[in-house]
Amino acid sequence: MTNTKKVIRTFAPLVGGLIIGRLTAKAQDDYKQYEKPPFSPPAIAFPIVWPILYTSMGVAYKIATDKVESADERNVLKRVHYTQLGLNYAWSILYFNLKLRKVALIESFALLAAGNIAATKFYQADKVSGALMVPYVSWLSYASYLNSGNVVLNKDKAGYTRD
Repeated sequence: MTNTKKVIRTFAPLVGGLIIGRLTAKAQDDYKQYEKPPFSPPAIAFPIVWPILYTSMGVAYKIATDKVESADERNVLKRVHYTQLGLNYAWSILYFNLKLRKVALIESFALLAAGNIAATKFYQADKVSGALMVPYVSWLSYASYLNSGNVVLNKDKAGYTRD
């Protein structure tokens, strides 16, 4: 694989995250008006945390795929990586743009499972790669808590959800 392809694959999660951030930017104003569960972070935390997490998952993916020897192993890593990444991007659209907050909640737990599978597969390929996924999986757990709390606290409020 060329160095250009390696760089693109490493930073693809970050670029995708920036695109999703743009697509959901206006919808996030809607989110600010609703009640938040305890321990919710300030809004400024999200644009700080997510680029770090997207970059670390891209680096983890690159390290893991460089460590495995067979094309079959690389394909497994590719599938788990892009599955969890696709679920990650979809959550933002479901929650912010479509206001399908309950669907997004269910999807957040599927994403958490997919993130754990990716972290485990990366760890099996390379311990550092797996360790780089720990903050991401931890944040996914926290995000599922936040999503759950938001649904419970706001489900009966006009305009909160379309599902």
